[in-house]
Amino acid sequence: MDDAHRLNRREFVALAAAPALMQTSASATIMVCMHETTSERFDFRTAMEGYAKAGIRAVEPSLVKVREFAQKESAAAARRLLDDLGLKAMSSSNQVGLPEPGDARARSLEDLKWKCELAQAIGCDRIVAPSAGTGQYTEDDYKRGADNLREAADIARPFGVRIMLEFTRTSRFAASLPTALRLVREANHSNVRVMMDTYHFWAGISKFEDLDLLRDGELHHLHFEDVPADPPREILGQPNRVFPGEGITPLRRIVEVLKRKRYAGAASLEMFNPAIQAMDPYQAAVRARAAIEPLIR
Repeated sequence: MDDAHRLNRREFVALAAAPALMQTSASATIMVCMHETTSERFDFRTAMEGYAKAGIRAVEPSLVKVREFAQKESAAAARRLLDDLGLKAMSSSNQVGLPEPGDARARSLEDLKWKCELAQAIGCDRIVAPSAGTGQYTEDDYKRGADNLREAADIARPFGVRIMLEFTRTSRFAASLPTALRLVREANHSNVRVMMDTYHFWAGISKFEDLDLLRDGELHHLHFEDVPADPPREILGQPNRVFPGEGITPLRRIVEVLKRKRYAGAASLEMFNPAIQAMDPYQAAVRARAAIEPLIR
């Protein structure tokens, strides 16, 4: 994007002050957040500027995108961009391969180091750690999984970063909320937390009643999307996610339970549909606000 198409800081401040672009309630405990994967076709600056223009204040940057920006400018410049736009990095994405045993884990730990350093540089205190294990696991592997999370957390702790275990519906290791809670609790480390993605929760093997297992304040972060009625769940893929309110997930009921469980933080939209990822970030964020805000009030 050339300079002629970039909004300057004064224009962003004016937009931030506009009542139509304010968050629906200053006292709301859950806020709309844009995950940068939703704008995968765009660079870091373009995505962040589009989100800010739409009145978004919470973002979940892709650390790979941030690194690309930092290699051209600097990590400090990335932080200044967020600050100038009035954006807070509520989370960052991501590092796979941390909880489950496997041959690729050593590389995952090496990648985690630069990601923690970069997350710290942009003012972010957490990184998503999805479980994507495909192996055949035993009960002993789950004991090792808790150890693995502690090891990752020890790497993250000097940077003030927390590792958030994300269960995913296709994982052979951690595909449900109860299993994720078990691993996090057994890790028993201040820098290991649990998060949830509503797509993986409702399209996977978790049950609505599993939300009752959460202790007050235990959920550390939330990805917020809907599950479509079609295709059948057995063949759902990441691109099948739909905007909140367009599918069959009881999102309002889920939010009510999470509020009772004292969740306060982001409702972060993470979309993988190529058509959505190619949508202008401003338009995607406007649509996200229209979809999410009525469900989190």
